Amino acid sequence: MILYPAIDLKDGQCVRLVRGDMEAATVFNDSPADQARQFAGAGATWLHVVDLNGAFAGRPVNADAVSQILSATGMSVQLGGGIRTLAQVDAWLEAGVARVIIGTAAVKDPDMVRAACDAHPGRIAVAVDARGGLVAVEGWAQATELSVVELAGRFEDAGVAAIIYTDIDRDGVLEGANVEATAALARSTSLPVIASGGVSSLEDLRRLDEEADVSGAIIGRALYDGRISLQTALASFQVEPC
Repeated sequence: MILYPAIDLKDGQCVRLVRGDMEAATVFNDSPADQARQFAGAGATWLHVVDLNGAFAGRPVNADAVSQILSATGMSVQLGGGIRTLAQVDAWLEAGVARVIIGTAAVKDPDMVRAACDAHPGRIAVAVDARGGLVAVEGWAQATELSVVELAGRFEDAGVAAIIYTDIDRDGVLEGANVEATAALARSTSLPVIASGGVSSLEDLRRLDEEADVSGAIIGRALYDGRISLQTALASFQVEPC
């Protein structure tokens, strides 16, 4: 599987939240570009970047920080947060982002997601963020009645590159990944699934790899807290796609 070290952007800084709470942000680096260089130096080839302010505003907010990250390394970047229109998708891909992640618009404007997939094959991912198995949108602030499996199923034939599944209740709290729910989602779809939320140990990564059979895993706070060595994790689990 591919490992994605995470950079979450709030007010131009690299932060981590607890269960998506913007008031519970811990700043880990004032320079997201410097953080990207550190991850690249450890051997990572992909970055998972989220514009947290943008997710709440419904439009890109931390564009300058994203541009600095793109300029800092040759890593592939997948970016989410506030991307709600096809024009925004086009602009980010033209700016050098390798893959755009669409979350709220996947629920509210699925036709836009399909149009984006048609225009940019293999470069669109759908974020499936959930509490208690139900999808949340608008920066995780709004609940829906959609199940994780139902939302993923809507895009089964759309040409989506991956489903990025986050268990919000596990995110940022280092309590372990929800392997069972991730595995259930992976079994329900033919789309590649990238796991996110709660990864806190190499054992979590092993279980996601062997039991959930995911194509990738996003690691956030555990890297910043030193619970997981990125170099060790990459040596143990990283497999580049053919």
